[in-house]
Amino acid sequence: MMRLLTGTDTVSSGKVGKSSTGFEFNPEVIRAFGSIVIAEGCDSSRAISWVHAWTVTDGIITQVREYFNTSLTVTRLGNQDQSEPSDYSSPSSSSSSSAEITPVHCPFVWESSLSNRVGKSVPGLVLAI
Repeated sequence: MMRLLTGTDTVSSGKVGKSSTGFEFNPEVIRAFGSIVIAEGCDSSRAISWVHAWTVTDGIITQVREYFNTSLTVTRLGNQDQSEPSDYSSPSSSSSSSAEITPVHCPFVWESSLSNRVGKSVPGLVLAI
């Protein structure tokens, strides 16, 4: 994909997504999480799986992250409920010398599924959004 986006490889046969090496990017899954778009697919022989994470700003793709034969888990970082007061601002906090650490909840919102079809062990990554 990098060669196609940078212009070092060209699209052949007038078919978008097919380079001269014959690899086609046909997404099987597309999900959006705010400004992040996740696309997942694999080659025709299912030997290679891929996941793209695109950052979209004002309708333009401004960043592309590409993962091959990698299991990707997307998590949402931070506290989703902002209405709860912080433990640090509570007037009833103890006068102990050690501060209490509030755990951060990071629920997973999406996980790649095509990487298990490759039939071999693949590395796993977590993308926090």
